[in-house]
Amino acid sequence: MSEQAAMAKITKNSAEGGILVKLLIFSISLGVVPLSSYFGSLKYIWNGNSTYAAITAVVSANIVLITYIVSSLLEDRQPITLSQKSLPETKKQR
Repeated sequence: MSEQAAMAKITKNSAEGGILVKLLIFSISLGVVPLSSYFGSLKYIWNGNSTYAAITAVVSANIVLITYIVSSLLEDRQPITLSQKSLPETKKQR
């Protein structure tokens, strides 16, 4: 029974937080941001130097990944709600 309760809690948290929406946004930005930064910096910043444009694309991809990781960690540290605090105490918790 505790497995079912844990799965219900996970499903409830994912529905409230919009985890799937955040994953889709970061997935799309992981494809779009490096490509646009590569071609944009190739044409406007580095004047045709593809090595520097590739470095710019790699840095932008890493920024997107780090932003996703930090936002996931901050979402994981949300405060415990009152309904989670009011659970009965078990012998293991004493």
